[in-house]
Amino acid sequence: MRTPHHLDAHPRPNPYEELAALDDGPLEETPLDEFLTEERDAGAEDAWAPPDHRRGGKRRRKNRFAGLPLAVKAVVGLVVLASFAALGDRWAVLYAEHRAADTLKDRLDLAAAPEVEIGGFPFLTQLADKQLDSVKVTVPDVAADRVSLAKVSATAHDVTLNADGLTSVRGAHVPRFDGDVQLTFADLNRELGASQVTFTGEGRDRVRANGTLPVAGHNLRLRAEARIQRQGERGIATEIGKMRLDIGDLATYRPGTRASEGLHLTPKGTADLARETRKAKALLSVPAIVQRMGVPEATVREALADDGKLAELTGSPRFARQAAGLNLIDLALENPDVMRRLGLDPNLLDSLSGLTRPVLADRLSLAFELPEPDQGDVRLQDVRVEEDGIRVRVSGTGLTVGR
Repeated sequence: MRTPHHLDAHPRPNPYEELAALDDGPLEETPLDEFLTEERDAGAEDAWAPPDHRRGGKRRRKNRFAGLPLAVKAVVGLVVLASFAALGDRWAVLYAEHRAADTLKDRLDLAAAPEVEIGGFPFLTQLADKQLDSVKVTVPDVAADRVSLAKVSATAHDVTLNADGLTSVRGAHVPRFDGDVQLTFADLNRELGASQVTFTGEGRDRVRANGTLPVAGHNLRLRAEARIQRQGERGIATEIGKMRLDIGDLATYRPGTRASEGLHLTPKGTADLARETRKAKALLSVPAIVQRMGVPEATVREALADDGKLAELTGSPRFARQAAGLNLIDLALENPDVMRRLGLDPNLLDSLSGLTRPVLADRLSLAFELPEPDQGDVRLQDVRVEEDGIRVRVSGTGLTVGR
């Protein structure tokens, strides 16, 4: 068994004591110590204070503005003055436009003030010279005979003012102007169609009308075509053509006196004669009808006596053509019972006889004429049918407004 070791049997030396033994006493002060001491003493004389950035920043900004060249300062000043001048000029334009709109409303007896736009810049210089580069006037909803013009827009050029300042403009002379007149299909549908007829564009100069027309208690389908053309120098005329009124799928009425016009059976109406013996016999029992159709009397007698012969006669293509060419209007008053057997109301046929071509055309007329000015000249240059309506290009010379 081993004897345990004791920790204090061989004590270890203290290293700090060894270092202390090497110390030879206080060292003499070196020049470096003296330098550091002087720096510390010098810095201790003045108390520390934070820098004043605010005051220094003001000095820097002030000095920077003061250092700008004189030319730059002048440019900045001119820009500011120009801005105020432009603002004043625009205010004067708005005031003049408002005064002009009110004046035109009163003198033209308009329901609402028009839109006035004065062109050119600066306006005050133009006013001083009493000469405006351009003035655009837009008037909505102008009454023109039976229809309303959706918008009349005109631009006057080189306008000479009769004025003594901005607030005393007595009149103006317009050497020339150009503009547009717009007639919308929406207005036509409301004013002429009464929600029963609609107008749509059909090519460059044609308008198609489709809808219903009440006649003697019956709603007849209406179809027509209006050709738009210029009439004279200020008017628009419409030539109504291809008018027809459909009485269901039984007959079609076309106003006029030609052979193709009047009231005629449709192909379906003539086909019904071959299928319905009662209708065929009612038609062939009237000598005047047989005579107009050109059917031999012997053939008619055989058909009325024999249903087989009747079916053979009415089912032939020749009979269909003869029946379709028969104008029923001429026979309606004399043979009302026959018309009833065919499915036609005699009262309706009586009313149709009064719907002549002029009467029907007047219902669909889109004509209007621009008023003639007291001085100067106004002309229509071009008429064009567009997707949403009719557009007319106008021009004029030598107009005078006011005094």
